[in-house]
Amino acid sequence: MMELLTEKAIQEPQRIRGLEMPWNRVMGSTEGPARAAHALGPWHPQEFMAECVETIPEVGGMMTFVFRRCDGAPLAFRAGQYVNVAFPVNGEDQDPVDRSYSLSSSPTQPWTFDITVKCDPTGLVSPWVHQNVKPGTVLEMLGPVGAFHLPDADRRARYLLLAAGAGITPIMSMLRTIHSLPGTADVVVLYHGAEAGEFAFHQELAYIASVDSRVKVFYALGDRSKPERWEWLSGRLTAAMLDEVAPDANGRQVYACGPEGYLNTATELLGKVGVDDTSINMEFFTGDRQTILEYQAELAFAVDIAEEIAEEIADSAEDYYESQPTAFGLYEPGYDADGTLKATGLPLETVDPDAPGPEAPDDSPDARPEAGSPDASTFDTVGTGSLTLSFMRTGINVRIDPTEHILGAAQRAGVRIGANCKEGMCGSCKVVKLSGEVEMNHQGGIRAREIDAGKFLPCCSTARTDMVIDA
Repeated sequence: MMELLTEKAIQEPQRIRGLEMPWNRVMGSTEGPARAAHALGPWHPQEFMAECVETIPEVGGMMTFVFRRCDGAPLAFRAGQYVNVAFPVNGEDQDPVDRSYSLSSSPTQPWTFDITVKCDPTGLVSPWVHQNVKPGTVLEMLGPVGAFHLPDADRRARYLLLAAGAGITPIMSMLRTIHSLPGTADVVVLYHGAEAGEFAFHQELAYIASVDSRVKVFYALGDRSKPERWEWLSGRLTAAMLDEVAPDANGRQVYACGPEGYLNTATELLGKVGVDDTSINMEFFTGDRQTILEYQAELAFAVDIAEEIAEEIADSAEDYYESQPTAFGLYEPGYDADGTLKATGLPLETVDPDAPGPEAPDDSPDARPEAGSPDASTFDTVGTGSLTLSFMRTGINVRIDPTEHILGAAQRAGVRIGANCKEGMCGSCKVVKLSGEVEMNHQGGIRAREIDAGKFLPCCSTARTDMVIDA
């Protein structure tokens, strides 16, 4: 019977040229009726409450959570962006823990939206999410945010989409979006996984590739043992593999998401096959690539285990962890003519709460600090610049230029502030300013209530005045 249904050749559909997102023309429209469509335009991130309406188990230890906004509005976003979610993992009476998760659904169906979470048994948030988020659960969110997304309009629309492990989530959003839109496109997907039975969305991927002639999907298993009937690729990402799936890669826009090691490898290999840096778009969750590479190289040199670290980096391509892992807390010391700038911190002292505080000078009766509070005027001062940052926990003053981001200056001076993305996305460097003013350009890593409480992200902030910081 099936042969009778398919024996006649099916002609290719006729399409308009390129791809255009449905909100693109609204941006430049001045017509009255078009204004109603502004609700579907992903102009700015918003804070909103969202209710879970469905949970969908996926293979590979992943779970898709379908949400809708409690205010009834659509969630307008670009394919590849993410939302920052506040999870009450420590109870409703404690501060929530923020995590950023890529949206895996298409913005062309905006009345509900999906995030897909891989459970890391050793993680703080993902096990709680899998166990506690169910239909009816309401969570606070901020989004959409992120610069990793498809363009609003593309006359050529030729893409190479690379994914490893849970890095498939934003790639899935891109593919679903392209499949839902009219227009010409040429899309190649290369999806690395750890085991044959752990490729999330594989049924939908197979369906899209079978009905949409614009899409080709390839799978690769890495270096682990493969089943006897495995017909796809095997081995880690190589230039030969890229040539096999996309011999014209140098004419495509590349979007890649996955673990740090996988993306580092992809960056190098794409350069070898002729892809220009301006055509490579990647989703990094753990800091800029060069910083991480330098840190790994320093570790390898220090303890003479370069081969072991290289192996660990390669293996990470098969296991994608939570999108916001624990902050590294790395820092580099600064230097001046006398050598390393070193912050020794304040000595620990037992404070008698009943003991009288130090007497204030006669000419300033209100200047007396609280009992036990350190005096920033006694701190060592390092660096150069017109403004001073006083770090009260570390016990050091750092001179800074008004154009310099606070995080870099602090870490060079030895102030321990954890940091992952360094772009205002993840929120891991969040600290409290006790006084002073900052200019902050974040990408969703901090909420309005936290800013009102005096918190800020030093990775994306510059000082406007002298500051006192609780770090």
